[in-house]
Amino acid sequence: MQKLCQDQRVHARRLMKQPMLLLIAVVALLLSTGFTRVKKTTIPLDNPSEIQPRNVKTEVVTYKGRKALRVTDTAPSDVADGIQLVVLNKIVFQDGVIEIELTGEPDVTAGSAARGFVGVAFRVSPDAAKYECFYLRPTNGRADDPVRRNHSTQYISYPEFPWQRLRTEFPEKYEGYVDLVPGEWTKVKIEVRGDKARLYVHDALKPVLVVNDLKLGQSQGQIALWVGTGTVAHFANLRISR
Repeated sequence: MQKLCQDQRVHARRLMKQPMLLLIAVVALLLSTGFTRVKKTTIPLDNPSEIQPRNVKTEVVTYKGRKALRVTDTAPSDVADGIQLVVLNKIVFQDGVIEIELTGEPDVTAGSAARGFVGVAFRVSPDAAKYECFYLRPTNGRADDPVRRNHSTQYISYPEFPWQRLRTEFPEKYEGYVDLVPGEWTKVKIEVRGDKARLYVHDALKPVLVVNDLKLGQSQGQIALWVGTGTVAHFANLRISR
């Protein structure tokens, strides 16, 4: 009889532990899969006091049904890509998700090498001298040349790793293909964690470009709208999740 009572007490203790173990398992699963409380913030682009244009012209417009910030490259023609930015003054970003809708196309006065370069820079240093960036080349998305098509998306780390150096030293590693149409709204999502970043386009479930070695390491900084040489771009619906 005594042994029976002891067995019953042991069984009871095990039953009491099960809900706690189940709770611990559920919490661990939620943390591992990212289902934690996320703060998502919509960032207005129409307040002049909150943006810092650098070598670009900005204006608030309605473009193809969306209120947007139009950004036009005004840098001198002999200056390389990398200095045409709209820095968002009040955002400090390290890890998280950046979502935005954008368009890009060559200006009517741009040369034949223009591609409508448009993207987002992140972890921008206070003087904008360093940053990480994903950008698109919209006119490459449906080009007849298959090699050019495969250069539709691009990662760069300014100023040490421009696209030219990355393409030469690491062919195909930091660029890839995605279907694009110049001047059409395109959804872009950038996930950043530590020294890794992923680029998603068109609500795709899988990234079109993965970078596992961000050249600035685990840094932080501002976010900037980015355009390249000879580009007219539009940006709308910017959201930051952290």
